[in-house]
Amino acid sequence: MTNPERLEEPRACKRTILFQFQRLADLVPARYVLYMLSFTGFVVSFMMRMDMNMVIVQILRKEKDRVVPVCSTSQPDDIVNGSYYNSTERMLANDAMNRDRFDWSTDVEIWIINSFYWCYLLSQVAGGMLTQRFGTKLVFGGSQFATAICSLLIPEAAYIGYVPVVILRSIQGVASGLTWPAMYAAVAHWIPLDERSRFMSSFQGFSFGIGIIYPLAGFIMTHYHWKYVFYTTGSIGVLWSLAWYLFAYDTPSSHPRISPMEYQLIQGSIGEYTNPNLVTVPWKKILKSWPCWSIGLTTFGRIWVHYVFIVNGPKYMENVLGLNIQTNGILNGLPFILSYITSVGFCWVGDVLVRSNTMSLLNVRKLFTALAQVVPGILTIVIGLFGCNVAGALTFWFIAVALITAAYAGAMANVVDIAPNYAGPVLAFAQTIHMCASFISPAVGTYLTKDQSLESYQKYYQLTAVVSCLTYGFFHFKGSADVQSWNYPDEKLPQPAAGQEEAQSPLNDDADAEDQDEEEDEGETVGELPRRAAELNRSRGSQETESRAGRD
Repeated sequence: MTNPERLEEPRACKRTILFQFQRLADLVPARYVLYMLSFTGFVVSFMMRMDMNMVIVQILRKEKDRVVPVCSTSQPDDIVNGSYYNSTERMLANDAMNRDRFDWSTDVEIWIINSFYWCYLLSQVAGGMLTQRFGTKLVFGGSQFATAICSLLIPEAAYIGYVPVVILRSIQGVASGLTWPAMYAAVAHWIPLDERSRFMSSFQGFSFGIGIIYPLAGFIMTHYHWKYVFYTTGSIGVLWSLAWYLFAYDTPSSHPRISPMEYQLIQGSIGEYTNPNLVTVPWKKILKSWPCWSIGLTTFGRIWVHYVFIVNGPKYMENVLGLNIQTNGILNGLPFILSYITSVGFCWVGDVLVRSNTMSLLNVRKLFTALAQVVPGILTIVIGLFGCNVAGALTFWFIAVALITAAYAGAMANVVDIAPNYAGPVLAFAQTIHMCASFISPAVGTYLTKDQSLESYQKYYQLTAVVSCLTYGFFHFKGSADVQSWNYPDEKLPQPAAGQEEAQSPLNDDADAEDQDEEEDEGETVGELPRRAAELNRSRGSQETESRAGRD
């Protein structure tokens, strides 16, 4: 007969293992899990977005006139017969890279590439509206899954013809356009005010995605077949979507494993500014809001500068600096890897400046916005002036790309500052404006640099500097860090809870408290709300620290 005590031993062991696992999971704050999901999500998103840029060069490759690099010392015959061209040809000699190419025209190539960005632009507002209604979990996860499925289907679609490829790329564009508004909405509900700049560095996963896919695609095409590039990115996207479904939640209140301490920390900082139940979006107010327009217009300049490096950068390195394909790919990928590291530093410094009251929130946003687009815009001129000095040009190239990431402690973080309840729709509105630069900047660059001369690139870089400086002016003069009145129902400031009023009293004298109460009763816009919330958050944090120290 079986001993009943032996039957209960495995159950007890199982309960102990589950309990220990639960305790381990509880040690990781829920918003840290969201950070990793956001970071890896944008890594995967941009791997699936940029893979076509690498593959299409190979599947459409034809014999064409060789361009003599500006900085090459070789003669035209040497380019065709000598070491420069042959070193490139050796990378393309593998049968896996040379088979299954398509006789598509240049116009078809443009359609395949641009169809993504046109549809990406059109889906921005839809992303904000869908997020308001269905939440970040469904919209962000669903868009990633749809993009991954399209990546898996592209190789077979290419054998049918270019039209199915254009359709799949268009679907990817629509789906990818939903991701940014969806994640901004999550930031508004999850991240305390004095942690937002640091959390925004998770969006720099896109830099990692670009930096990874360029060398990875080159390796796969060299040793295997171009179609495995899409199979790789698509499979990674499906696996990531599963992880997102298991671990992501729309709000702290819907999270089953969030600790009470973390929940109180989040609610104490943003509880009175956000309402996840709001569905109706005040589009008229957004369209009339100068702070919203300033974010979109100034970020247009940053995107312009960014795409100078993303799209036209490889052409400059090959046709001006004379770098071979392998070196070109590595040097185009490395700056984007570096830019993630700098983004973490910028966002950390931004939070420190806000938390210590060294600078006002608005001035912090302006400072990092200027670093992100004015300085890189001017550095493009410097890159052009270095001419054939490859070391000097690449040094400032790396610096410029690294500085661009300061935007996530600047105007990009400002989206959540001014409208935490409608961060998704506001970002959708701003992205509809600034993502126009994603195809205007490359198009202008292609037109100005038809002859691929150093002088033509210098003109393009001068124009880039002008655009970056002029667009920054909108944010400098019209930007705001105040929570806008239309962020709330009936445009009235919510009254703080009793516990929050008690926590606030030690931070302000009686006269200041009375003044603030009068302002709240009048229903004025709430410029001091972010600062007050940060102070309450720090006060609550110090109390919790003292409590833990007493227990220890």
